[in-house]
Formats: sequence, C-alpha cells, structure tokens
Amino acid sequence: MDFRSKGITLHSLFVSFLLFSAIFPLSFSAANQPHKVKNLATPRRLSSSAVFKVQGNVYPLGHYTVFFNIGHPPKFYDLDIDSGSDITWVQCDAPCKGCTKPRVQLYKPNHNLVQCVDQLCSEVHLSTDHNCASPDDQCDYEVEYADNGSSLGVLVRDHIAFQFTNGSVVHPKIAFGCGYDQKYSGSTSPPSTAGVLGLGNGRASILTQLHSLGLIRNVVGHCLSARGGGFLFFGDDPVPSSGIVWTSMVHSSSEKHYSSGPAELLFNGKTTKVKGLELIFDSGSSYTYFNSLAYQAVVNLVTDDLKGKQLTRATEDSSLPICWKGPKSFKSLSDIKKYFKPLAFSFTKTKNVQMQLPPEAYLIITKHGNVCLGILDGTEVGLESLNIIGADRSPLSSAFSYVSLVTSSARFRSSTAAAAASSFAYEASSASF
Repeated sequence: MDFRSKGITLHSLFVSFLLFSAIFPLSFSAANQPHKVKNLATPRRLSSSAVFKVQGNVYPLGHYTVFFNIGHPPKFYDLDIDSGSDITWVQCDAPCKGCTKPRVQLYKPNHNLVQCVDQLCSEVHLSTDHNCASPDDQCDYEVEYADNGSSLGVLVRDHIAFQFTNGSVVHPKIAFGCGYDQKYSGSTSPPSTAGVLGLGNGRASILTQLHSLGLIRNVVGHCLSARGGGFLFFGDDPVPSSGIVWTSMVHSSSEKHYSSGPAELLFNGKTTKVKGLELIFDSGSSYTYFNSLAYQAVVNLVTDDLKGKQLTRATEDSSLPICWKGPKSFKSLSDIKKYFKPLAFSFTKTKNVQMQLPPEAYLIITKHGNVCLGILDGTEVGLESLNIIGADRSPLSSAFSYVSLVTSSARFRSSTAAAAASSFAYEASSASF
C-alpha cells in the first residue's frame, strides 16, 4: 500500500536533537554527601524488567543498536538507540524512499494504521491544533533531527516481543513509526540500521507505552562499553539500590528529552567560572556539544595545561577539529591519562552533586594514533546555547537509567570506581503517566 497517495495534511513533529553519537567512561559522585535514594513510582501491574543485548562500538562505528522482534509472524529489526527523541520508527515497505535495507527486510504494514483521532496521534504532534479531516484518516508523523536528517511516515500498531527477567514473555501492541521517506545529512553516511529506537521523555515512547500498560516501571537504562557492546534495560530491576545520588531534572510537557541543570563546569576539580549550564542527555548523539562559552573554556584550559608536555597539535589529522600527537602513536586511552586533567559538572542546586569526566571520557584515539578532543562547538551546527551530552562518541559510556514520570530527578552512582560503568536515572516523585 502506498500511504503517500492520500491527500492528507501532514502533522509534523520536530524533535531538535541529533542522530550523531559516541561514548566514553565517566562517573558520578556527591562531592560532599550522598543524597537519599527515593522510591520509584510503581504501577498496579508489573511484570518485571526486560533486558536487551546491545551491539556496536564507539569508534569507528559510532553508534549502538539493539534488535527488536516486531510483527506477527515476528521479524528482527536492528534499531539505533536514541534517548533524544521519543518516536521509534522502522524502514517501511510502502514503498520506501531513502531506505538502506533490502526490501525483504523492510517492515510491511498489515491494516494496522493508527488513526488520526487516536489519543497517541495528538501526543506526537507539538501543535495544539491537531485536527482530523476524517476519523478514518491515518496518523502521519515527521521527526526532524538537528543534523537536518529526518524520517517521514505513518504510525502503526503491532506486536513487539518482550522477555522479562521474571521469565514471562509478552507481546503487547505498541505504536511506532513506519518510515517511508528518510533523509540524511550531507555530512553523514546513511545508517546501516533498520530504524531508530526513540526512548525520549514523551508519551509516544515505547517506555511510556509499556508503563501505561502496567508492564514495567517507567525506567530505561543502558550500560555501554567504550570497547563495544553492552545492554539496554526497561524497568528498574538492574538499577543499584545503593550508592546513588540525585540531582533535579528540568521538566517540560512539550520537551521529549532528558535535561538536568543548572551545572558548573570544573577543570581538575577547580571552578572555571562557566556556570548555569543546562545539559541534555542524548544517547543518539554522536558527539558531545557545548555552547560556545563552555567549549572555548575547555579548549583554552586543556591547551594551557598541555604547555611543556610532549604533545603538539596534529593539524594534519582531520578526524576532529582539535587533535594532538605525542612522541609516539597512542594505542589506547590509557596512554593519554598522564597528559590530561579531568572535567566535571557540578550541580550546585543539589548539594554539589558532580558528574565526573576523566580524560578518557572526553578524548578519543584516532586511526592515526593521535588523541582528539571529543567535545564540539554546538553553535557551529546550529545548537546555539544547548549543551548535549551524547552517548555514542561522548562522555556517556557507562550505565544510564532514565525514569520519565511527571516530577523528575536524575540519579547518579556515587562511586568513582564506576568509571567503566557509571549509572544515572530520572525518577518521578509524584504522579505517573
């Protein structure tokens, strides 16, 4: 069936986040004293938690994926993990424009379109004038990313298989996008995955739909290794019950992402006078982006600290804007620790909770054996004052847990020994969706 033949006004969802990303180890700590861990809001019916194996790596692939078993009969689809948007979509046989998978691997709808009058359809549209010409109209969507990539398609409902840690297996009907027109930024190659797994803080996300069905607590987290692989989980069973500190989250019903702040930037444990930073955590972002003030501060601090050390600028290495070469080629991030100092974000409104970024959390080793700054200037790609902490080639390599309910806070593991697998969560202290 060709959905594009219908003369229906497209209701667009514009999600201003990135498709790019990369990962490094980091840790979270309470600089002075730990916060008391709060109880998560619990639905009346809970099955348990679902855990998925994650594939991919930081470099050179630059993204992490999971496989979902979708449809009846079921078929596996590999999806790029993205906590910066809430629409999950797969490449659609409708026919499909801009799809990278062979036709036999595309999702084929079977009379399972979400109608325009469906409540979920209005949730995926940011505009308040969501009108339907006819109750039988299909629910169109468009998600546009900050790198100018996009997916256009129609919402469908189909069975997705979930095996829970308590042994039960369920196949609930979940709404997701069937994308028949994908566009990609000219600076990036089309992804090899079948689509995107949107885990943002919105009602259209798979997480929220499972929670509304009473199947899980509204928690999603991932434990990702900078060496490749990891796992993704829905529900809070894998979240540690101790060693957790909290900081408040910025909540807005119109935003689909996870954001915390304000935070102060620290270098080697000392203040940089860069304050009031709002941070967006986006596992679908290939890089970490700072606003121009924070970015230039980091560049200046790192550059000044390298004076007198055996590193020189590697201007011939175009892997990233700022790279250095040493006396000999670097083989791993452990080789560069002695040259660089740690960064940190201090959330001053929450008893000085800190998110710590050791050198291996903001640097990468290129194929040329040089070390490069893995933080980019967001203003150069149109992000203005936004600060995005990515999780494919940025400081998010570790464990992260997000709880997307009404009143949110972020949960961090306090042990600095967790640099290889730190954790973080969003929790709601009042009502749930």
